[in-house]
Amino acid sequence: MRTLLLILLASFILAACKSAPSGRYSQHQDTAPNHVAKVPETLDAVPKYEAYRMFNSRPYKVLGKHYTPLTSGKGFEEVGYASWYGQKFHGHLTSNGETYNMFAMSAAHKTLPLPSYVRVTNLDNDKQAIVRVNDRGPFHDNRIIDLSYAAAVKLGYHNKGTAKVKIEVIHFDPENNVTVGINPTVSYYEYIGIAPLPSAPTSPSPSPSPVTPSSEVAASTSAQSDNLQQTSISLDGYFIQVAALSNQKKAESISNVLSALYQVPTHMPVVGNVYKLQLGPIEDEALAHELLEQLKQNGYPQAYKIKQTL
Repeated sequence: MRTLLLILLASFILAACKSAPSGRYSQHQDTAPNHVAKVPETLDAVPKYEAYRMFNSRPYKVLGKHYTPLTSGKGFEEVGYASWYGQKFHGHLTSNGETYNMFAMSAAHKTLPLPSYVRVTNLDNDKQAIVRVNDRGPFHDNRIIDLSYAAAVKLGYHNKGTAKVKIEVIHFDPENNVTVGINPTVSYYEYIGIAPLPSAPTSPSPSPSPVTPSSEVAASTSAQSDNLQQTSISLDGYFIQVAALSNQKKAESISNVLSALYQVPTHMPVVGNVYKLQLGPIEDEALAHELLEQLKQNGYPQAYKIKQTL
């Protein structure tokens, strides 16, 4: 009897193995995450200059069709349907040799150079997301891009299979000039809507008219007020001044992105109508210097370090 039970058990396991998925992926059909503790962080990818990886530029063939990747994404726009991919591919390598993370803002495209940054607009609700293209696909005639699960959440179609979208490549050249889709090329500072930072504070030209004692006092009081605003911080330490913006919402948006990207708190004193975006405080000077160098390499060449002491 015991022998018969063992034979039956072995047969059952063998049958189960035969019916299990085979090949690279453990799932037959793609799905949303099995468990999500909270809504995924849907901060946009931060576009910057990245050299294309040449091994991804070779023509290739999938499902009987030939594809020839573009040599540049500059000026690229496309309208069509986007799909999304999730649990089935999570943790596997992308065509770019990176690990696919369905909670990151990434995407797959058949012919764009890898990596590329793309602004995706859901034409049904006007929601937008910026993703980093690091994979090939989707290999369906009626789909132009495959977005990560997190990007689909941000665009509001993760509960559906597809959405009609417009995609625009955000192209950076080595000098940080930026071209979004078919729009004219602009400087990096024009792209993010800020004025370049001066290397040192500059004073306005003196007025040709004589200054009365009362106006001198008023000017001194105003300068002291601005200076107090600029140095009003909660802790001593080093700060990295990244940008000066007149648009509060844009300043807060960039602040949120940089804080999440570099895992450093942000500080935004207001001088006049200008929001000075700073990262910090950072107690260790070596860490502050390392962060400064990373920022300069990643699109903020005029960032500089400030030492604040209360």
